[in-house]
Amino acid sequence: MTDGIRQNVLKELLGLLSLEKIEEEIFRGQSQDLGYGAVFGGQVLGQALSAASRTVPDHLCAHSLHGYFLRAGDAACPIVYMVERTRDGHSFSTRRVKAVQKGRAIFSMSTSFHKYEEGFQHQDPMPEVEGPEGVESDYNKILRHAKKLPEDIAKKLLYPNPIELRVVNPLNPFHPVPMPPDKYVWFRATGPLPDDAAIHRYMLAYASDFHLVPTALYPHGKTFWSPDMQVASLDHALWFHRDFRMDDWLLYVIHSPSAAMARALNRGAIYTRDGKLVASVAQEGLIRKVGKDKV
Repeated sequence: MTDGIRQNVLKELLGLLSLEKIEEEIFRGQSQDLGYGAVFGGQVLGQALSAASRTVPDHLCAHSLHGYFLRAGDAACPIVYMVERTRDGHSFSTRRVKAVQKGRAIFSMSTSFHKYEEGFQHQDPMPEVEGPEGVESDYNKILRHAKKLPEDIAKKLLYPNPIELRVVNPLNPFHPVPMPPDKYVWFRATGPLPDDAAIHRYMLAYASDFHLVPTALYPHGKTFWSPDMQVASLDHALWFHRDFRMDDWLLYVIHSPSAAMARALNRGAIYTRDGKLVASVAQEGLIRKVGKDKV
């Protein structure tokens, strides 16, 4: 993927996340097809946070969000985001967002914003893993093995991504074997971003949906592309702890502590290269054998 394509795809994503204001506290976002037909969950997360951010003063930054994926979105249609001003206080403001497509809610989210404050600090240390320079990107890895993949799957996987992803400990998709439920992923935007903290936050919300649910498949020797699996995000929670930049490398440390009843819990910790914990993630996902009842 050339630098020109990377820049164009990133520019397209920034445009998608900027949203069109169509009424007070009502916004519209276009959809991006990453090759799956359905809208990528991270796009809805990022756009919903962008919509909520447009309704609070500039001195407030998002510190948490909690959302539910209600229906699959159609990548061929725009999405309308309706924001409700739940509360505006001295230090915190809270918003509720409903994402609507074709007259039906596909996503709902509550998010909270906080003014900057000094305070106590502590954090879990970043694990010692190989740096991004020595890790092959997902795109290059897929390109190298494209001839081994069915044409339709290869086309989907090689769709240009505005986020560069490098998995330190990947599962072999051709011969998957059970592995511990832990994954380490370096990621960053494919080009420079504006100096706007809100943009970096909703870009991180977008990127935080990558690789979570598939980590729960590691112990079972399955992948997202296993033909007998139905895999989907059900909900998503994200907490922002410290400032960061999405155009510099971040390490996503993912662990799946439990899978049961066709659902799996996945937790993530996101660190800067110098070891600062900047965000935490939790998500439950559907991991279901094909042939049983679907959502």
